[in-house]
Amino acid sequence: MKLILATRNQGKVRELTNMLYGEASSTQQIEVISLENYPDAPEVIEDGKTYAENAVKKASVIAAYTSHLTLADDAGLEVDALEGAPGINSKRWAGENATDETRIAKLLEALEGAPNRRARFIAAIAVVHPNSNPEVVLGVCEGHIRHDPVGESGFGYDPVFVPDGYHQTFAELGEEIKNRISHRAKALEQAIALL
Repeated sequence: MKLILATRNQGKVRELTNMLYGEASSTQQIEVISLENYPDAPEVIEDGKTYAENAVKKASVIAAYTSHLTLADDAGLEVDALEGAPGINSKRWAGENATDETRIAKLLEALEGAPNRRARFIAAIAVVHPNSNPEVVLGVCEGHIRHDPVGESGFGYDPVFVPDGYHQTFAELGEEIKNRISHRAKALEQAIALL
C-alpha cells in the first residue's frame, strides 16, 4: 500500500517514516512516499484555525492530487505563560523564513522571567483516501521549556522542550525515545489503526 506523507519537511518525513515502519512492519507493508517524489504538488496554505483543520486540508489536497492514501499532520507548541503561543503558528511565529534557532531564541526571550514554563506539543494527524471522508486523531505531550537549548537531535523546538518524566530535551533523548513518547507518536499510534 502506498502512503503519501503530505510534507516537504525532511525532519518530519524521517520521524514519521521511522515511526510508521516501527509500528506497522509486523502487520502490513506500507510504502511511504514523501512530497519530494511530487515536485509539482501544490503548496497548501495552512490557514485553518486548528491543527486538525490544517492537517485535513493538507491531506485532502495531496490525496486529490496523487490519488493515493495520504497522511498529513499539523503540530505546534503551546506555552502556558504565553497564553498558548506560539500554538498553531509555531513554524511562522518568528517570521516566514525563520530558522529553528531564531524560533527558539524568540521563545526564550518571550519567556524571560516567567516562573511558569509549562508547555505541551500537540499534533493532529489526518488520514485521507481520495474517495473517503478524512479521519483525524490528536496526540499531546506535556512538558516544560528549558532556559537554554541543548541537544543535537530532532528539529523545531526540540532543544528546549523537556517532556514530563524526563530530565532531557527531545533533542537530547534522540529519535528512538522521542518516537515513542512524542505528541506525533501518540497521534500516529491512533492513525495507524485507520490505515
